Amino acid sequence: MTDALLPAAPQPLEKENDGYFRKGCNPLAQTGRSKLQNQRAALNQQILKAVRMRTGAENLLKVATNSKVREQVRLELSFVNSDLQMLKEELEGLNISVGVYQNTEEAFTIPLIPLGLKETKDVDFSVVLKDFILEHYSEDGYLYEDEIADLMDLRQACRTPSRDAAGVELLMTYFIQLGFVESRFFPPTRQMGLLFTWVLAFQNVGITQRAIQYDSLTGVPVSQQNLLLEKASVLFNTGALYTQIGTRCDRQTQAGLESAIDAFQRAAGVLNYLKDTFTHTPSYDMSPAMLSVLVKMMLAQAQESVFEKISLPGIRNEFFMLVKVAQEAAKVGEVYQQLHAAMSQAPVKENIPYSWASLACVKAHHYAALAHYFTAILLIDHQVKPGTDLDHQEKCLSQLYDHMPEGLTPLATLKNDQQRRQLGKSHLRRAMAHHEESVREASLCKKLRSIEVLQKVLCAAQERSRLTYAQHQEDDDLLNLIHAPSVVAKTEQEVDIILPQFSKLTVTDFFQKLGPLSVFSANKRWTPPRSIRFTAEEGDLGFTLRGNAPVQVHFLDPYCSASVAGAREGDYIVSIQLVDCKWLTLSEVMKLLKSFGEDEIEMKVVSLLDSTSSMHNKSATYSVGMQKTYSMICLAIDDDDKTDKTKKISKKLSFLSWGTNKNRQKSASTLCLPSVGAARPQVKKKLPSPFSLLNPDSSLY
Repeated sequence: MTDALLPAAPQPLEKENDGYFRKGCNPLAQTGRSKLQNQRAALNQQILKAVRMRTGAENLLKVATNSKVREQVRLELSFVNSDLQMLKEELEGLNISVGVYQNTEEAFTIPLIPLGLKETKDVDFSVVLKDFILEHYSEDGYLYEDEIADLMDLRQACRTPSRDAAGVELLMTYFIQLGFVESRFFPPTRQMGLLFTWVLAFQNVGITQRAIQYDSLTGVPVSQQNLLLEKASVLFNTGALYTQIGTRCDRQTQAGLESAIDAFQRAAGVLNYLKDTFTHTPSYDMSPAMLSVLVKMMLAQAQESVFEKISLPGIRNEFFMLVKVAQEAAKVGEVYQQLHAAMSQAPVKENIPYSWASLACVKAHHYAALAHYFTAILLIDHQVKPGTDLDHQEKCLSQLYDHMPEGLTPLATLKNDQQRRQLGKSHLRRAMAHHEESVREASLCKKLRSIEVLQKVLCAAQERSRLTYAQHQEDDDLLNLIHAPSVVAKTEQEVDIILPQFSKLTVTDFFQKLGPLSVFSANKRWTPPRSIRFTAEEGDLGFTLRGNAPVQVHFLDPYCSASVAGAREGDYIVSIQLVDCKWLTLSEVMKLLKSFGEDEIEMKVVSLLDSTSSMHNKSATYSVGMQKTYSMICLAIDDDDKTDKTKKISKKLSFLSWGTNKNRQKSASTLCLPSVGAARPQVKKKLPSPFSLLNPDSSLY
């Protein structure tokens, strides 16, 4: 069954049964993965309930003084711990159920390890964002109900992404949108009262003594009022989705293996980006130590897919081909050995699923065995024929080892059948030893024992090496035993992380009506909009403009009608005659002002407050944890700094003139309209062009 019930379409929204689903989301698809996630969510709830019961029993045990009560509590506590252990083991089985994520085609290949998606609870943005829009931006929050609904719909869609490129794009779109939301509504100086809750993606279920922490128990959710947890969890799910895409690829085709390699490299890139960007996550599955191990695991699986791609067409019994395959297998064994060593270090060892570490150890021995097996075949079956390029073969054999066994040289070994056969059989003995170890490690883990295809692959490889050794075994092998050196790890395709390319996605800020993000953000505080009513006296505005989207008042004549009405230098123009100007350029604002001619102009402006200044008197005090309402917020503030209209000071010529006078200097920067009214005193002064003073801040988040 496919992941998507709905056909692909170019529209962002698809309609089905009178309901709408975003592209890349399918909450109704009853796939094996979705069923697995539903089971995991149900188990998480049961585990959380059991943890609460255990906490209550432990608290009762601490305060109880009656011996009978204490004994009864201990008995109850043992039952709760047993139940909790059983639930955790059941959840671990779901967390490492690699079979459900594998390709549906029957294939004789070792399963790969995917990551499950982190689960989350619903979050209602509406009240908090509406209040913040009213308080901070002095706009009616109800005008943004559609934008808030879009944000919540996008978050809901990200809980059930489809396992394809559209699902990845959906998660990355939400991550970028969260960047806009954080800049708009989450000031660094206070909490917003939104609680984000995410459940750990995977856990180790081994129970130690009472030193175990509640937040590291299986299935216990992690909650935080900081948006960083939300962003980090979305990034983690993006990497996890890439791993599921990689394990889902058809590894019986070259295209499928190339897709798997790309998916695992991209998964490693996302997880590495998460590790470098979010260094203080409260969830241990996203800690730097754990993410480093996960990056190694994804790269190891990508390297394993490279080996499968090389060996897919078939491995010819040819000298140079066998050298290449042996070194590729050694490379895979080496990266899995390094991965197992990383998984065995504290604190990762206590947190990572035991079956993952066991599988890494199994693969390290399995691929090391394959490296020795192919080396043995190239030595035992090699023959020096007429026309053989011995120099090239000698060079390849010398590069196969760090050093040749004592008393042997590459050229002499190639020419001496007896030496070559003895060295080959020594490699077979090492191959069988590694095979035995891989089978033993797999048998020690209950979960690996239940993976039938893994058992078949390991046993078949072991049997092949055993039969090959039996065919060439001689009575005096033990007397002529040569210690086979390790094969040098080498690959023709070194895998590396592919960092997420967020710039390739075009994401529109849901709340762009608030204005350019470089100016109208949560980090900057503003006065409420002030209404300025003025006219162009003698066709003269009395001020110049600068900047682009939004435009600022600049070089204000203190005696013009706009200044008398309350305008100040540095004010941002947000509207003119009810026309929103926050996104208008300087030329567009000038054109709009020019269109009113001699009529009275109503212009609304806002001023940037000093970040160190306190909130104005008439704004409500906001306390974290206390629900805000619209009745608590003051919509306006009196302007105490208005210019005294009765103040008598001689007038000066304004900087931007719309009038034309025979005795007035004309400038290229002056926009002219017919002038009316009494003439002003003539002052000859060269004024700067408003267009030469542009200093737009175009930086975006």
